[in-house]
Amino acid sequence: MILFVLKCTADHRFEAWFRNGDAYETQAAAKAIACPVCGDPHITKAPMAPRIAKGGRSRDEAPRDGCAPEAAATEAGGGATVPAAPSPATPAVPAELRERFAAEVMRQLTEVRRTVETNCDYVGDRFAEEARRIHYGETDPRGIYGEATDKEAEELKEEGVTFGRIPWLPRTNS
Repeated sequence: MILFVLKCTADHRFEAWFRNGDAYETQAAAKAIACPVCGDPHITKAPMAPRIAKGGRSRDEAPRDGCAPEAAATEAGGGATVPAAPSPATPAVPAELRERFAAEVMRQLTEVRRTVETNCDYVGDRFAEEARRIHYGETDPRGIYGEATDKEAEELKEEGVTFGRIPWLPRTNS
């Protein structure tokens, strides 16, 4: 695996992991990498400072706190991962911008929840069973939502059942 610092045409910088340099080149040429800030698919490598080990730690040894800085990452499609927090080499995003972005994400997720609850039937932990019944034509098609284990979700995916998983925010009283 190789870590690259990338940037978009708006000069937003972010890190992404790739199997090798060719994997980056292939994904970049296919516009399969997008800036996590603005969505721009025109990505190039940004200049990077080499990572130099400090202290007596080897490259393979975990940091003293037991957590790798890249441990919290999300899939960015095509095998690249984008760290959840910027590294020291990445310019910091102003706190006000981060707070506005987080508030907007929370607002949109709350709206998704409201829309799903308004337009779909809650089936609880019978989600996988009910999704299969709809998929195989055993019951009328309709929107449903509920809970499924990771194993159930994987089985549904293997069977070709179309579904989505969304972050489900708890209700607020405000």
